[in-house]
Amino acid sequence: MAYVSVKGGEKAITNAHQWLAEERRGDPAVAELEVAQVREQLSLAVDRVMAEGSCYDRDLAALAVKQARGDLPEAVFLLRAYRTTLPRFGASAPIETGQMAVRRRVSAAFKDIPGGQVLGPTFDYTHRLLDFALAAEGGAATPQAPQAEEPQAWPMPTIGSVFAHEDLLEHDERIEDAPEPFDLTREPMSFPAGRDQRLQALARGDEGFLLSLAYSSQRGWGSTHPLCGEIRLGEVAVEFVPEELGFPIEVGEITVTECQMLSGFSGSAERAPQYTRGYGLTFGHCERKAMSMAIVDRALRHREVGERADAPVQDEEFVLYHSDNVEASGFVQHLKLPHYVDFQADLQLIRRLRREHFERRAAMKEAAE
Repeated sequence: MAYVSVKGGEKAITNAHQWLAEERRGDPAVAELEVAQVREQLSLAVDRVMAEGSCYDRDLAALAVKQARGDLPEAVFLLRAYRTTLPRFGASAPIETGQMAVRRRVSAAFKDIPGGQVLGPTFDYTHRLLDFALAAEGGAATPQAPQAEEPQAWPMPTIGSVFAHEDLLEHDERIEDAPEPFDLTREPMSFPAGRDQRLQALARGDEGFLLSLAYSSQRGWGSTHPLCGEIRLGEVAVEFVPEELGFPIEVGEITVTECQMLSGFSGSAERAPQYTRGYGLTFGHCERKAMSMAIVDRALRHREVGERADAPVQDEEFVLYHSDNVEASGFVQHLKLPHYVDFQADLQLIRRLRREHFERRAAMKEAAE
């Protein structure tokens, strides 16, 4: 059988695009899904796309989800590609999560944590039973959440403030003349990686990949099996310092999820025993991602606490090079594109090796006779 290259053309590609649009639209008898519906009713998918696309815009993320037919890695790719076209006019000031207007805040470490447990919107206590009322005409009625009997503490104390009086939890000192943080969107990845680079890569990383790594660490493939010190969801102000003003002004609010994982540290000659932290922060409501990020962050800090690195989650090159779903998807899916020359070369090599193999066998048989 002869293998020959297949020639395609612009017409075939155009037809494929038209067919894709038809598949995306689905049955014309069904009302088209509006971007606003995606934004409001598929909010967790939108938040994941914003987080991994590293672009905080709910409408654009919703449009990407719709255009990608619900394929979230494809939607992340679309949003990332759009993001590259945007001009950059500066950097915002660091957000202050301690000043967060909290909608959800729980701690698995302290039952009576200062500020209280705020369950907020969560699947954690649902029964995971299909709600067929949602499939009925008109859908299920939306219940109104009851108002809190007492106002929430604001600003709500952080897990760090709980430990502050005993210095039981490591903390990061503010450095006035600290160097500019690594910018992964403009600088190539380098190793060994600083924590700023690692956290940026993890924040943009694929949720599923980070979840698997975090799970592997908890299962024994690594030394990190932490407690969730605190996870909080809410709105924080974003400030920017214009050059002509010289002082910060608030330009808006964003929703973020923050997680701090606690791991015990038995101490060293230089450091007293205390809890160490793993940190996760994402755009939107992405608890699973923030928790996984925090576990992986702590695992990658093994050098700082003198732990042995013998698991994939502790190998920063393995983790950071392979956590990005845009890179991973592109590298895997490029195998669908034409590789005719490569295949022809491999085919010729296999044919030659087979010929030589049978010639050797024939020669050995003849010598044995």
